[in-house]
Amino acid sequence: MSSDVALDIPSETKSQGEETTQQVESVQDDAAATTIANQNPDDRPTINSNDSNLRIPPLTNTSVAYSRQSTAFNKFILYENRLRFYIIASNAADSRHRILKVDRTTQDELVVVEDEAEYSGKQMSAMLKMLDDGNKASGGLGRAKVFFGIAGFIRFTAGWYMILISKRSVVALLGGHYLYHCENSEIVPVCFNHKVEKPAEEQRLMNIFKQVDMSKNFYFSYTYDLTSTLQYNLTGPARPVHGNWPFNDRFAWNFHMLSVGFPDHENPPLKNHWLLPLMHGHVDQAKLTVLGRVIFVTLIARRSRHFAGARYLKRGVNDEGNVANEVETEQIVSEALTTPFYYPASREGGDQRRPSPNYTSYVQYRGSIPVYWTQETNSMSPKPPIEISVVDPFYTAASRHFDDLFRRYGAPITILNLIKRREPVPRESKLLDEYTQCVRYLNQFLPRDKKMVYRAWDMSRAYKEKTQDVISYLEDIAEESIHMTGFFHSGPEPYSHYLQNDAANTISLQNGVCRTNCVDCLDRTNAAQFVFGKRALGHQLYALGVVDSPYLAFDSDAVNMLTEMYHDHGDTIALQYTGSALVNRVETYRRMPHWNSHSRDIIENIRRFYTNSLLDADKQTAINLFLGVQTERTITQPPVRGGYQKWFHEEHLKPAYVVGECDQGLRNFVKTKSDFWVEYYRPLLFTSLGKHFAYSMNSTLKLPGYVSSQRFGF
Repeated sequence: MSSDVALDIPSETKSQGEETTQQVESVQDDAAATTIANQNPDDRPTINSNDSNLRIPPLTNTSVAYSRQSTAFNKFILYENRLRFYIIASNAADSRHRILKVDRTTQDELVVVEDEAEYSGKQMSAMLKMLDDGNKASGGLGRAKVFFGIAGFIRFTAGWYMILISKRSVVALLGGHYLYHCENSEIVPVCFNHKVEKPAEEQRLMNIFKQVDMSKNFYFSYTYDLTSTLQYNLTGPARPVHGNWPFNDRFAWNFHMLSVGFPDHENPPLKNHWLLPLMHGHVDQAKLTVLGRVIFVTLIARRSRHFAGARYLKRGVNDEGNVANEVETEQIVSEALTTPFYYPASREGGDQRRPSPNYTSYVQYRGSIPVYWTQETNSMSPKPPIEISVVDPFYTAASRHFDDLFRRYGAPITILNLIKRREPVPRESKLLDEYTQCVRYLNQFLPRDKKMVYRAWDMSRAYKEKTQDVISYLEDIAEESIHMTGFFHSGPEPYSHYLQNDAANTISLQNGVCRTNCVDCLDRTNAAQFVFGKRALGHQLYALGVVDSPYLAFDSDAVNMLTEMYHDHGDTIALQYTGSALVNRVETYRRMPHWNSHSRDIIENIRRFYTNSLLDADKQTAINLFLGVQTERTITQPPVRGGYQKWFHEEHLKPAYVVGECDQGLRNFVKTKSDFWVEYYRPLLFTSLGKHFAYSMNSTLKLPGYVSSQRFGF
């Protein structure tokens, strides 16, 4: 094999080991195609020439700041020698390449340097050949490794490690952007002479770190910000939420590992393409077909990295106002008339793209009750007693929590508290009184039109009383909440709604959020969020002009599909927090339990008890190490307050999203340069449209006995 051929950047047909339609891509499938030379893996050559002076004229002017879409790189190749790692990033079309250098000469300091130039394919091949020629005496550049992203860097007792994503799978498609699931990862020591003074301790920490399985429930995208809502991504509101980072670090679980390699103060726009935030939670997508119209329903659950951990070890709130088991759930409903988020230019509009009016989203929130409370697991009781650990009459932590909700979502904040009101032995009811008093106290300092709407309802007792219809009551609350907060719609409603004098001629925005909780924020919370999602689905389909009424019948394929999606959503969140799946499902509260549901509930309760009693401590240690939480903070006394009458920032009480600004932001967004078309269709790879992900995703057409006009209740 000649050096010219060996040093070419692997093409699309080489780096993508499988077709687009096959969901999993692995580096093992294409290792042979990416090997630079047939060398012994132990032959680690050195570079004799000064590689910093080897410079090819750049392809583009590096002073231009690019958006995340236009700078997307989705293929990475790792070259190694004794002095450095060279990471080559390439876009889907193999037309743009960048180089990242990681120093390997010291293990005490992490040195990551980016070559500011951008290269074409020929220029990159020439650059690699020059590097290889400088190492001819020792065998050349060394072997190459293909991977799909840098998850970050981690250090235990000695030396740094690089975390690489080695396998991925497509799980969803949103506006032409692929959403991926991390199927496997690889830990690579950075220093060439990696010496460990305490190998036993290093291995112990390594094993703890690996307990956070990165092959389960970690998601990412190269061209779409998965850590932010669709409304935020498309409209770009003026209120800053992310700080200096190009993503929402609250939901980026590898933020600590990224920040050590790419510090915030050294984060110009040119480095954005190396940052690949991993969202921990759940992503699900299904296809709804109604009389030939194709509707994509996407469910995204984002778990916060703040105050994260196991069930009985993370309860309530911390001093910063972060609550346990915090999950943001977004339900996106879109019609697949066009692949991207925009329409092509029309004859009347010249060469201007137009925002697609076919995208809607609705956001919900769940989180533990924001007061200081704990549950000790020392006893053998499956339900340990609940104790208020710190009594703060001013509810400082809760005020910070709700102030942050106002900042992120705007007003109004609707609170749905589902814990028990009356118990033979007071347990949950202790929290009910404290929470009610907390909201009542904080509402004193809010303007009349910004006060939080608080509803406390004993859902468990209502279910046991045969005279109450739990689902109908929740639907009434959901309808009122959706009417108050609204939902996002990227365009005006269909013309048919104008004939009914019931349409808006601008985009619709969601300001505010419904915050739902029970004691664990699992079973009852998930059932309630499903009802909210069902109600929102009706409004979203109505806004898209798919149905004539926003009210959907339960016995329809649309609702059955959504039910299964929320079951998977709830099971995933429950497994992450407690180690077991949901106990009480939607069918339980509809009084339609399956014949084997009782035995399944018993098994899940036993599994929760076993996990919480024996495994939670190790699980919490692993999560803390993964997130960079070195020491647990103990609550000693409330932090210093700025005052006793002003608990909320005035700017946070202003609308988070304004129609005029967001409409202009949406129009600016569709003008953004992007190259996701090549990743979407992959013209360099031999494939077929029939096996494309958009054709192979779960669909109501696959249900037995499907009849479009009858089974949806429309």
